[in-house]
Amino acid sequence: MKAVALTRFLIEAQRERGQLAPDLRLLIEIVARACKSISHAIGKGELGGVLGSAGSTNVQGEAQKKLDVLSNEIFLDANEWGGHLAALASEEMDDPHLIPHRYPKGNYLLVFDPLDGSSNIDVNVSVGTIFSVLRCPEGITEPNAEHFLQPGVKQVAAGYTVYGPSTLLILTLGDGVHQFTLDRELGSFVLTKRNLRIAEDTSEFAINMSNQRHWEPPVQRYIDELVAGKTGPRERDFNMRWVASMVADVHRIMTRGGIFMYPLDAKTRDKGGKLRLMYEANPMAMLVEQAGGAASTGRQRILDLAPAALHQRVPVILGSRNEVERVVSYHRSYDQQS
Repeated sequence: MKAVALTRFLIEAQRERGQLAPDLRLLIEIVARACKSISHAIGKGELGGVLGSAGSTNVQGEAQKKLDVLSNEIFLDANEWGGHLAALASEEMDDPHLIPHRYPKGNYLLVFDPLDGSSNIDVNVSVGTIFSVLRCPEGITEPNAEHFLQPGVKQVAAGYTVYGPSTLLILTLGDGVHQFTLDRELGSFVLTKRNLRIAEDTSEFAINMSNQRHWEPPVQRYIDELVAGKTGPRERDFNMRWVASMVADVHRIMTRGGIFMYPLDAKTRDKGGKLRLMYEANPMAMLVEQAGGAASTGRQRILDLAPAALHQRVPVILGSRNEVERVVSYHRSYDQQS
């Protein structure tokens, strides 16, 4: 079968189904090129002098790696001149990045985490890029942070790139989830899987067990049942998997099912959660739901949340639908009894 490159896939989506606006197609292609550049930089590793700390912190108060800074610059440089965007917002920047006046402006807003899981980069563990696309409100030519604060259901596209043994781009345009693999000889992403589906049931879970003492009772109840295995109420064994790189953990779930949890706990309650709604939770929630899974805070569907701030944090529970719904039911029961 003839290989289908990303460009051809997008053109066919535009031509055959009327699903894709031309500007959005070109924007996705530019994002993919930026991800190729990041993949190349990561692949050089220590030879490229890009490992280690940058000696700075981001708006989240987290120490930045050199590759955090480089990946952010790659995204900005690649996307600001194309004429498809009105502004960009990055997890690594305090405020949105406006398109310079010397370039034409478009109708979309790009939200991205340039290098998710970067704390793993020095030990050669898979990391990734997460992104989503929103429409710029009509009539707005100089968007600010407020114009990015749209619920996840307003996303028109979302995706992530995994920089692992191979570089994979996982993409949704709101009509299923598709996987593309970077062919380094051709220099392009090639379609390798159509319509990824997440199994409704699973025997794998991903959570940071070191936070167990901080969990709320419904999360503690759920994990206790999984750990009890055949001798517990679930009457079957479960396996724990935890990479501490959201892209890697979610991609495993996309591939073979599972549930990913970064729940609200005593450590993160004051911040609202651990993961960022705009840069991580919303894009991943769109992808997971498009693949047949579910995504919740434990108390509310993630895609229904109305963002209050650009860098807002939320709890995240996503993956195989039946397991996510079980966790949600435990939260509901606990809240009713409290």
